[in-house]
Amino acid sequence: MKKIIIIFIAILFIILAVKFRGVPFETKENSEGSVVITVTPRDLESDPSSLSFDIALGTHSEELDSDLIVVSEIVDDQRKSYKPISWEGTPPGGHHREGVLKFKPILPGPKSIELIIKNVGGVPERSFKWNL
Repeated sequence: MKKIIIIFIAILFIILAVKFRGVPFETKENSEGSVVITVTPRDLESDPSSLSFDIALGTHSEELDSDLIVVSEIVDDQRKSYKPISWEGTPPGGHHREGVLKFKPILPGPKSIELIIKNVGGVPERSFKWNL
């Protein structure tokens, strides 16, 4: 019985250590339409100055001319919407773009966030959601 309790405590400790050590958030991809969009959150819980996302767009059939500041927003678990404050990456045009999309922090921190990108590659809306 004592061994079972020790194993249980060890497993609980490992779970808590993983939860609080800042495990990176999952990369999500949407390949609807003619454009593939890949999004990876950066430090959503540890950087108080901004919410940032690494974004890559790729296609072989059209120009990627959307302004990501205009077509993007995040929505929190209360359904409140926030617009980006900056795009640090390749400018509109071409078949491949990548960069970092930044938002002001949401305070108090939400339980989840959803990045929405509209009207890219003929797709009205793409959604990328993470639980925090």
